[in-house]
Amino acid sequence: MAAKKADPNNKTIAENRRARFDYAVEDTFEAGIVLVGTEVKALREGRANIAESYVAIEGENAMLINANIPIYPPASQFNHPPTQPRRLLLKRREINKLMAQTQRKGRTIVPLKMYFNDKGIAKLLIGIATGKDNRDKRDTQKTRDWQRDKARIMRERG
Repeated sequence: MAAKKADPNNKTIAENRRARFDYAVEDTFEAGIVLVGTEVKALREGRANIAESYVAIEGENAMLINANIPIYPPASQFNHPPTQPRRLLLKRREINKLMAQTQRKGRTIVPLKMYFNDKGIAKLLIGIATGKDNRDKRDTQKTRDWQRDKARIMRERG
């Protein structure tokens, strides 16, 4: 079985690795992001942070709040504010589903990964998630440690 070649256009910009540890992700959606030119240029340089961000439904729109896309230095005075709210492009049916899910107890919408798709368009993978308690986080850590140790043992024994 041949390994899948990495598409140079399908490039991960930022990943919220902490989200999978802190939350149990139930369902995911792919959303487009409304960006200005300097934001796209900063993303093409691979500079963004979505670790502290979240998604909120405001009126009829889904908004990405607190995502940090740093300024693009060559643009000087025509730059964007780094942490401004950004509108997400979702279908009405998807927004309604997100609204219904978040009204249930303990559910939230977390951004998981920001990337460029194969057409070179910036996309955001968001997920409906419930928070994990400390016991679940310990189980996740224990499983991860065991998988790492098992792989090391298998490598040593050949």
